[in-house]
Amino acid sequence: MDERDKIPKLSGLAKLIGIKLDSFGNGNCKVSARVSDSHLNAGGVAHGGLHATMLDSALGGALVSMIEKEEWCATVQLDISYINPAYSGTDLIAHGKVIRRGKNMAHCEGILTDYDGKVIASGKGTWVIWNEKPSSLI
Repeated sequence: MDERDKIPKLSGLAKLIGIKLDSFGNGNCKVSARVSDSHLNAGGVAHGGLHATMLDSALGGALVSMIEKEEWCATVQLDISYINPAYSGTDLIAHGKVIRRGKNMAHCEGILTDYDGKVIASGKGTWVIWNEKPSSLI
């Protein structure tokens, strides 16, 4: 299979909030976004939902890079630690990687940093894997 056939499409939410796919393959995925004023919470820093969506996209993308074309996966659990604030104009990068992939489950982890390498958040999660797209999603 051509590697281009496996490149995931970002969710509508990820696209809506400005997340871009930077790299993808071999159990790794990197996405990026620039914090805009519309991403800010009442405290004037990037809302945790941006961090969560970026990490979910990067970790899930890392797994998608490893599964077969007919397989399907979904996030079962995602834990995020918010470490430092990010401000408007900050460029963020989420790096995700697969730690272990089993037959029906995978464990992934990742980190969200700014372009200078300052850690903004970290995440880890579990994904379920099906042999084919579940009938409930068809």
